Amino acid sequence: MKVLRSLTVIAGCLTWAASATAQISLTPPGVQTSPPAASKAAPKKAPAPAPAKAPTAAKKAPPPAEKPAQPAEAAPTDPNADLVYGAYQRGQYKTAFDLASKRAQENNDPKAMTMLGELYANALGVKRDYAKAAEWYQRASERGDREAMFALAMLRLSDRGNVGKRDEAVKLLASSAKLGNPKAAYNLALLYLDGQTLPQDVKRSAELLRVAADAGNPEAQYALATFYKEGTGVEKSIDKAVRLLQAASLADNVDAEVEYAIALYNGTGTPKNEAAAIALLRKASKQNSPIAQNRLARVLALRTNTDDRLEGLKWHIVAKTAGKGDLMLDELLAQASPEEKTKAQEAAKKWLGTTQK
Repeated sequence: MKVLRSLTVIAGCLTWAASATAQISLTPPGVQTSPPAASKAAPKKAPAPAPAKAPTAAKKAPPPAEKPAQPAEAAPTDPNADLVYGAYQRGQYKTAFDLASKRAQENNDPKAMTMLGELYANALGVKRDYAKAAEWYQRASERGDREAMFALAMLRLSDRGNVGKRDEAVKLLASSAKLGNPKAAYNLALLYLDGQTLPQDVKRSAELLRVAADAGNPEAQYALATFYKEGTGVEKSIDKAVRLLQAASLADNVDAEVEYAIALYNGTGTPKNEAAAIALLRKASKQNSPIAQNRLARVLALRTNTDDRLEGLKWHIVAKTAGKGDLMLDELLAQASPEEKTKAQEAAKKWLGTTQK
């Protein structure tokens, strides 16, 4: 059975980071919503970018960077719910806490309970308390709230506050996914892929990724694209892989932007479009993707147009600073005139100074 070449690229999207509720899409209390729609050498002449490294199996998936809580999936229609969620959106967390507490106690409102769990877990308007967060998530989960199930699963998996119960977390993810939560389906897919908490099952992982991808989850779309590209758990299909990459790139998934740009540049699984590929690589480069910066540098550095060549050398210097070196581009930079070299270095320095502030 062929397994992915770099699990770390996909598993880096795991959501049990510093904030266990990092990807919760809070629904306003009292409001029901429907599930969301969800290095290779270049040719000497007009080099085509090499594909970005695909995911591989690893013994343990690394935790990702912390992400802020996501906004609600739909605007509230209940005036009372609007008071709670409106306060939350405006950053008036103490007010949101007080209003949610009242609704949870008086109305047994699961959305209000989920809100309280979120506030406790992230120290918003109240002192951080993972045990209390787990308690509120549990109460909301028992009343069928899929976001609470997902949040509690993440809390269990993170093992914060001695509340870690991985078997329970798996059941919660499965329940949340069954209720249409794409984030739960995505994370459950990663557990099947990782093979640590659950036995590795790439076919089951692919099924769950498809559920999340169809619901519009860009991380799942990118991961499933890699499955199709590799023929992992699914029948290999470059066309399907590219369509998924396109969808994920439209949702600003940087890894997908790079892969889709490469497909466009080479005409792989999609009509060849170098201009669109370069525009997408430039977008990803500005989002600080070293791979995109390197590929863009390879495309531009050999051009005869001075501005393009200087931009290519600039991105090479920037990518190299981030650890993405390239011997061919080193040679081109060394062969550049002193004036070109100075301009490229100054442009790179300006970019790095802006992004590091």
